[in-house]
Amino acid sequence: MQKTIVALPKGRILDELLPFLKAASIEPEDAFFDEKSRLLRFKTNRKDVDIVRVRSFDVATFVAFGAAQIGVCGNDVLAEFDYPEIYAPVDLKIGKCHMASATMAGCEKADLNRAGHVRVATKYPNITKKYYQSKGIQAECVKLSGAMELAPAIGLCQRIVDVVSSGATLKANGLIEIEHIMDVSARLIVNRTAFKTHTAELTVWMDKFKGAVDDLRA
Repeated sequence: MQKTIVALPKGRILDELLPFLKAASIEPEDAFFDEKSRLLRFKTNRKDVDIVRVRSFDVATFVAFGAAQIGVCGNDVLAEFDYPEIYAPVDLKIGKCHMASATMAGCEKADLNRAGHVRVATKYPNITKKYYQSKGIQAECVKLSGAMELAPAIGLCQRIVDVVSSGATLKANGLIEIEHIMDVSARLIVNRTAFKTHTAELTVWMDKFKGAVDDLRA
Protein backbone atom coordinates (compact mmCIF):
# COMPACT_ATOMS: atom_id res chain seq x y z
CA MET A 1 0.00 0.00 0.00
CA GLN A 2 1.98 2.99 -1.30
CA LYS A 3 -0.40 5.66 -0.05
CA THR A 4 -3.22 5.69 2.48
CA ILE A 5 -6.37 7.36 1.17
CA VAL A 6 -8.68 8.78 3.84
CA ALA A 7 -12.28 9.43 2.76
CA LEU A 8 -14.04 12.19 4.69
CA PRO A 9 -17.62 13.45 4.39
CA LYS A 10 -18.59 16.91 3.20
CA GLY A 11 -20.74 19.12 5.39
CA ARG A 12 -21.05 20.09 9.03
CA ILE A 13 -19.18 17.10 10.44
CA LEU A 14 -15.88 18.25 8.94
CA ASP A 15 -15.37 20.84 11.68
CA GLU A 16 -15.86 18.17 14.31
CA LEU A 17 -13.31 15.97 12.54
CA LEU A 18 -10.46 18.48 12.62
CA PRO A 19 -9.29 17.55 16.16
CA PHE A 20 -9.10 13.91 15.05
CA LEU A 21 -6.95 14.78 12.07
CA LYS A 22 -4.68 16.78 14.35
CA ALA A 23 -4.44 13.87 16.77
CA ALA A 24 -3.46 11.63 13.86
CA SER A 25 -0.80 14.19 12.82
CA ILE A 26 -2.56 14.81 9.52
CA GLU A 27 -2.54 18.39 8.24
CA PRO A 28 -4.49 18.89 4.98
CA GLU A 29 -3.28 21.39 2.39
CA ASP A 30 -4.83 24.88 2.47
CA ALA A 31 -7.27 24.11 -0.34
CA PHE A 32 -9.03 21.64 1.97
CA PHE A 33 -10.27 24.58 4.05
CA ASP A 34 -11.20 26.76 1.06
CA GLU A 35 -14.98 26.56 0.60
CA LYS A 36 -14.59 27.80 -2.99
CA SER A 37 -12.15 25.06 -3.95
CA ARG A 38 -13.48 22.46 -6.36
CA LEU A 39 -10.78 19.95 -5.50
CA LEU A 40 -11.96 16.58 -4.22
CA ARG A 41 -8.56 15.07 -3.45
CA PHE A 42 -6.11 16.84 -1.17
CA LYS A 43 -2.49 16.42 -0.23
CA THR A 44 -1.44 16.48 3.41
CA ASN A 45 1.75 17.11 5.33
CA ARG A 46 2.44 13.40 4.99
CA LYS A 47 3.62 12.02 1.66
CA ASP A 48 1.94 8.70 2.45
CA VAL A 49 -1.54 10.15 3.12
CA ASP A 50 -4.09 11.87 0.86
CA ILE A 51 -7.64 12.93 1.73
CA VAL A 52 -10.69 12.65 -0.52
CA ARG A 53 -13.78 14.65 0.40
CA VAL A 54 -17.07 13.20 -0.82
CA ARG A 55 -20.71 12.85 0.22
CA SER A 56 -21.27 10.89 3.41
CA PHE A 57 -23.08 8.13 1.53
CA ASP A 58 -20.17 7.84 -0.88
CA VAL A 59 -17.55 7.50 1.87
CA ALA A 60 -18.82 3.99 2.60
CA THR A 61 -18.71 3.05 -1.09
CA PHE A 62 -15.17 4.36 -1.55
CA VAL A 63 -13.97 2.33 1.43
CA ALA A 64 -15.99 -0.79 0.63
CA PHE A 65 -14.54 -1.01 -2.87
CA GLY A 66 -10.99 -0.22 -1.76
CA ALA A 67 -10.66 3.21 -3.37
CA ALA A 68 -9.94 4.49 0.15
CA GLN A 69 -8.46 2.41 2.93
CA ILE A 70 -10.09 4.29 5.81
CA GLY A 71 -12.87 6.84 6.16
CA VAL A 72 -15.47 8.44 8.38
CA CYS A 73 -19.23 8.12 7.98
CA GLY A 74 -22.35 7.75 10.10
CA ASN A 75 -23.63 4.39 11.27
CA ASP A 76 -26.86 5.29 9.46
CA VAL A 77 -24.96 4.95 6.17
CA LEU A 78 -23.38 1.68 7.33
CA ALA A 79 -26.77 0.27 8.26
CA GLU A 80 -28.31 1.32 4.94
CA PHE A 81 -25.65 -0.30 2.74
CA ASP A 82 -24.49 -3.08 5.10
CA TYR A 83 -21.26 -3.58 3.15
CA PRO A 84 -19.50 -6.75 4.37
CA GLU A 85 -16.19 -5.26 3.19
CA ILE A 86 -16.31 -2.55 5.87
CA TYR A 87 -15.01 -2.84 9.41
CA ALA A 88 -16.14 -0.06 11.78
CA PRO A 89 -13.85 -0.27 14.83
CA VAL A 90 -14.27 3.18 16.38
CA ASP A 91 -17.30 5.24 17.38
CA LEU A 92 -15.96 8.80 17.16
CA LYS A 93 -18.95 10.09 19.15
CA ILE A 94 -19.38 13.13 16.91
CA GLY A 95 -22.08 14.10 14.44
CA LYS A 96 -24.64 12.82 16.91
CA CYS A 97 -28.29 12.79 15.85
CA HIS A 98 -30.96 10.15 15.41
CA MET A 99 -33.11 8.63 12.71
CA ALA A 100 -36.85 8.95 13.08
CA SER A 101 -40.12 8.75 11.24
CA ALA A 102 -42.37 11.79 11.02
CA THR A 103 -45.79 12.70 9.69
CA MET A 104 -48.05 15.72 9.43
CA ALA A 105 -49.20 17.08 12.78
CA GLY A 106 -52.63 15.63 13.48
CA CYS A 107 -51.92 12.40 11.58
CA GLU A 108 -49.67 10.80 14.17
CA LYS A 109 -52.39 8.48 15.48
CA ALA A 110 -53.10 6.83 12.14
CA ASP A 111 -53.39 3.08 12.68
CA LEU A 112 -50.92 1.54 10.24
CA ASN A 113 -51.20 -1.86 11.87
CA ARG A 114 -54.76 -2.11 10.58
CA ALA A 115 -53.82 -1.00 7.06
CA GLY A 116 -50.62 -3.09 6.96
CA HIS A 117 -49.06 -0.67 4.46
CA VAL A 118 -47.40 2.72 4.49
CA ARG A 119 -45.78 4.90 1.85
CA VAL A 120 -42.60 6.55 3.13
CA ALA A 121 -40.30 9.13 1.56
CA THR A 122 -36.70 8.50 2.56
CA LYS A 123 -33.11 8.19 1.40
CA TYR A 124 -32.84 5.10 3.63
CA PRO A 125 -35.12 2.55 1.91
CA ASN A 126 -33.37 -0.53 3.31
CA ILE A 127 -33.47 0.66 6.93
CA THR A 128 -37.06 1.83 6.48
CA LYS A 129 -38.31 -1.45 5.01
CA LYS A 130 -36.60 -3.49 7.74
CA TYR A 131 -37.97 -1.26 10.49
CA TYR A 132 -41.58 -1.43 9.35
CA GLN A 133 -41.27 -5.12 8.49
CA SER A 134 -40.34 -5.73 12.14
CA LYS A 135 -43.69 -4.12 13.02
CA GLY A 136 -45.61 -6.24 10.52
CA ILE A 137 -46.12 -3.34 8.11
CA GLN A 138 -45.16 -3.24 4.43
CA ALA A 139 -43.32 -0.02 3.59
CA GLU A 140 -43.47 1.33 0.05
CA CYS A 141 -40.43 3.60 -0.14
CA VAL A 142 -40.19 6.67 -2.33
CA LYS A 143 -36.49 7.45 -2.50
CA LEU A 144 -35.62 11.13 -2.21
CA SER A 145 -32.20 12.72 -1.74
CA GLY A 146 -33.53 15.85 -0.06
CA ALA A 147 -36.58 18.01 0.69
CA MET A 148 -38.12 15.05 2.50
CA GLU A 149 -40.21 17.35 4.68
CA LEU A 150 -42.27 18.47 1.67
CA ALA A 151 -43.47 14.98 0.78
CA PRO A 152 -46.33 14.47 3.28
CA ALA A 153 -47.72 17.99 2.81
CA ILE A 154 -48.14 17.55 -0.94
CA GLY A 155 -49.55 14.03 -0.71
CA LEU A 156 -46.52 12.10 -1.92
CA CYS A 157 -46.47 9.89 1.16
CA GLN A 158 -47.87 9.39 4.64
CA ARG A 159 -44.55 9.49 6.48
CA ILE A 160 -40.90 10.28 6.06
CA VAL A 161 -37.84 8.62 7.57
CA ASP A 162 -34.76 10.79 7.95
CA VAL A 163 -32.03 11.83 10.38
CA VAL A 164 -33.05 14.49 12.88
CA SER A 165 -30.82 16.88 14.83
CA SER A 166 -32.80 19.65 16.46
CA GLY A 167 -36.17 18.89 14.87
CA ALA A 168 -36.50 22.51 13.73
CA THR A 169 -36.91 21.59 10.05
CA LEU A 170 -39.69 19.15 10.88
CA LYS A 171 -41.51 21.74 12.95
CA ALA A 172 -41.11 24.45 10.31
CA ASN A 173 -42.80 22.19 7.76
CA GLY A 174 -45.70 21.10 9.98
CA LEU A 175 -44.34 17.64 10.79
CA ILE A 176 -44.12 15.82 14.09
CA GLU A 177 -41.66 13.08 15.02
CA ILE A 178 -43.47 9.86 15.91
CA GLU A 179 -40.96 6.97 15.96
CA HIS A 180 -37.34 6.81 17.07
CA ILE A 181 -35.56 4.33 14.79
CA MET A 182 -31.87 4.52 15.72
CA ASP A 183 -29.19 6.73 17.25
CA VAL A 184 -26.56 8.01 14.83
CA SER A 185 -22.94 9.02 15.25
CA ALA A 186 -19.82 9.07 13.07
CA ARG A 187 -17.62 5.97 12.87
CA LEU A 188 -14.08 5.36 11.69
CA ILE A 189 -14.34 2.71 8.99
CA VAL A 190 -11.67 0.50 7.44
CA ASN A 191 -11.58 -1.67 4.32
CA ARG A 192 -11.31 -5.27 5.57
CA THR A 193 -8.97 -6.45 2.80
CA ALA A 194 -6.64 -3.50 3.33
CA PHE A 195 -6.64 -4.21 7.06
CA LYS A 196 -5.71 -7.86 6.50
CA THR A 197 -2.84 -7.03 4.17
CA HIS A 198 -1.60 -3.88 5.92
CA THR A 199 -2.56 -4.52 9.52
CA ALA A 200 0.35 -2.68 11.11
CA GLU A 201 -0.09 0.56 9.16
CA LEU A 202 -3.85 0.75 9.59
CA THR A 203 -3.72 -0.23 13.25
CA VAL A 204 -1.56 2.85 13.87
CA TRP A 205 -4.28 5.09 12.39
CA MET A 206 -7.03 3.31 14.32
CA ASP A 207 -5.13 3.74 17.58
CA LYS A 208 -4.63 7.46 16.91
CA PHE A 209 -8.33 8.00 16.31
CA LYS A 210 -9.23 5.92 19.38
CA GLY A 211 -6.82 8.02 21.44
CA ALA A 212 -8.43 11.20 20.13
CA VAL A 213 -11.86 9.99 21.25
CA ASP A 214 -10.54 9.40 24.76
CA ASP A 215 -8.69 12.74 24.88
CA LEU A 216 -11.68 14.75 23.66
CA ARG A 217 -14.00 13.08 26.18
CA ALA A 218 -11.60 13.72 29.08
